[in-house]
Amino acid sequence: MALEEYKGVFIYAQQVDNEISSIAFELIGKGKELAKDLDTDVTAVLLGSNVKGLADQLAEYGADKVIVVDDPMLEVYRTEPYAHALAAVINEYKPEIMLVGATAIGRDLGPTVSARVKTGLTADCTMLEIGDFPLNPVPGQEQKHNQLLMTRPAFGGNTIATIACPDNRPQMATVRPGVMQKLEPVKGAKAEVIEFNPGFEENDRYVEILDIVKAVGTVQNIMDAKILVSGGRGVGSKENFAMLQDLADVLGGMVSCSRAVVENGWLPQDYQVGQTGKTVRPNVYFAIGISGAIQHVAGMEESDIIIAINKDADAPIFDVADYGIVGDLNKIVPMLTEALKADVAAK
Repeated sequence: MALEEYKGVFIYAQQVDNEISSIAFELIGKGKELAKDLDTDVTAVLLGSNVKGLADQLAEYGADKVIVVDDPMLEVYRTEPYAHALAAVINEYKPEIMLVGATAIGRDLGPTVSARVKTGLTADCTMLEIGDFPLNPVPGQEQKHNQLLMTRPAFGGNTIATIACPDNRPQMATVRPGVMQKLEPVKGAKAEVIEFNPGFEENDRYVEILDIVKAVGTVQNIMDAKILVSGGRGVGSKENFAMLQDLADVLGGMVSCSRAVVENGWLPQDYQVGQTGKTVRPNVYFAIGISGAIQHVAGMEESDIIIAINKDADAPIFDVADYGIVGDLNKIVPMLTEALKADVAAK
């Protein structure tokens, strides 16, 4: 493999029902940072049927080029035709970096494509940057420059691993929604649009979609909340979450939780923040009765303001908190709620 032939940062621009998923814009935002360090461009790969008209949105969010594979075979997501199309794009255009969202679709598509193009893939990355690898070479070991350093929690979230793919291209990674930040769109921005035909074959249609039954959303998305009141094991019981809900209602926010709460059956997984839940970036994040395990912090550390309430003064959550209160949450939270209610009533 001639590594010097591989140039550019590519992102998979996921669309569902001809609507671009937010993760695509987030990947473009991170892709622009990486591309700046490598002095190259960002190319979005758009697959689907009747999707060419979506290219302008990708341009407005920062894509320099958009490769469009527009074919009826891609009307709905199926592993084989989508994997065939994306692998064909990679083999033809040889990107140095290929980023895919760690969505239900991306978790299926990413590893399938990486196997076909014979490269590695690092899943669920929390940080991506350009740097040297190995990080700390031993005497006599070659250190390669301008490598994609892919950071993710490992061993159940108990440690952080930085992974590189120095000997194969493209360097592939999946990133969960909400981890990276999208750029502000520039209205009217244009990108070079390239139409590509991957040459579908009959074998690419061996799975037929008979029907699609869409789940009806019953829970608001915590990723959209500006204020989150998040509870952990320290809240004590399912019933005690009513206290957190009262605080959230006063603030116009939502309740969320740690993994321990979901495992105890106190709240559904839709409310979970962390490496195995959702990554959030609210303006204010209350961490109540949460110790601050690495896997939870990975999902909320980019919040603008973090307020921690915990009876353990040595809890790791205070290391990332902007404000901390040590004490009994069963006393502090109701007092805070009543004070806020009084403040609202006085206005």
